Amino acid sequence: MDPYKFLKISPNPDGTITRLTPTILVPTTEQQEQENPTVLSKDVTLNNAKRTFVRIYRPASAITSSKVPVIIYFHGGGFVFYSAGTVFFHESCNRMCAAIPAVIVSVDYRLAPEHRLPAAYDDAIEAILWVRDQALSCVNGGEGNGSDPWLKEFADFGRCFLMGSSSGGNITYRAGLRALDYDLSPMKIEGLVINQAYFGGEERTDSELRLVDDKIVPLPANDVMWSLALPIGADRNHGFCNPMVESSRIENIGRLPRCLVNGYGGDPLVDRQKEFAKMLESRGVHVVSFFDEGGFHAVELFEPQKAQALLDKIIQFIGSN
Repeated sequence: MDPYKFLKISPNPDGTITRLTPTILVPTTEQQEQENPTVLSKDVTLNNAKRTFVRIYRPASAITSSKVPVIIYFHGGGFVFYSAGTVFFHESCNRMCAAIPAVIVSVDYRLAPEHRLPAAYDDAIEAILWVRDQALSCVNGGEGNGSDPWLKEFADFGRCFLMGSSSGGNITYRAGLRALDYDLSPMKIEGLVINQAYFGGEERTDSELRLVDDKIVPLPANDVMWSLALPIGADRNHGFCNPMVESSRIENIGRLPRCLVNGYGGDPLVDRQKEFAKMLESRGVHVVSFFDEGGFHAVELFEPQKAQALLDKIIQFIGSN
């Protein structure tokens, strides 16, 4: 197969790519009025120079009992594609916001190869610190000091979670580690939700070989995406791609909060996700793992039953201590 044709990209001489399928952002409720929405959404600039933003979702009506958890969400796309405003990620965040309920802060991070790793990780920690600053602003006087009114009204900053799917799951792990180096008070990250994490390596796993011609993540296309995302000159055993090769050297892993790790048997990357969950457990992390025999990579974006099953796991995880 031609992986570039499969991915619908064309490489350029300067190292960038032309994406032959344009990224179309779904409008927020703030940008386009909707009749009786259950969830409201808006975009807020994160870093003007980097052209990054966060898309915030909150319940349309006030929560009478208490404030709700905050989920900082990182979308998938192999570090190369999509946006916080891409339709399937937008709809997924809408569903989570309404069902949990929660405030969702979905991060539109920079994409590779124009911005190779660790750019996405840098943007992720910037978003976490932005939420921390919102929490500080609320404590120090609220709206007049720059706090976002939606977060001020709805967010329980003591119950924050990082979540991501595919490359977003990879980012969730990296951002969770980086966040340990910061004083996030009064914000607290209570857990990580890592769905079908996008990891790789030079040595082929059984699931990669078994599903080499997978319809979602065929191996040749997967290799190309990693070649576009990793730092120039790095191979797939770089820690950004293969966290297991460096896990013994990272002391902070054992300090991570509890982790929900989810995967599916029809995903070529499932063996790496299972190895990752075992690595976390071996370092003393409280891991809740689910590996269904059925399903495929990104199945929750295509099959409503799988989407609901994942949502049920997230609700249970967020509600547990």
